[in-house]
Amino acid sequence: MDRFYYRKELLDIIIGFEGSDRERFLSEFSRVEKNPVALYGWNIWLGFLGIDRFIVGDILLGILKLITFGGFGLWVIVDYFLIGNRTRTKNLEKARWIQQNMTKQA
Repeated sequence: MDRFYYRKELLDIIIGFEGSDRERFLSEFSRVEKNPVALYGWNIWLGFLGIDRFIVGDILLGILKLITFGGFGLWVIVDYFLIGNRTRTKNLEKARWIQQNMTKQA
């Protein structure tokens, strides 16, 4: 998922709320959102231990990456290209989950 689609989708969710609900959504989302650029840094620094996958929430992949030391270095290189998209995908899943919970409460 590219960053433009991510921004558009997130903006569509935000626009769907009014006033205090919008502020509440933004507060909740900013608490759980992960920064894709920060995950690149984690991948470069400790990617061979799977730290980037643990932070994103892919626990099983993090364990596999830890056990194989980043797929013997190969998986770390692949994640240079994948971790940003995976982070944005997880962020949108969290945003949709928050949106659903807030609309159920209303």
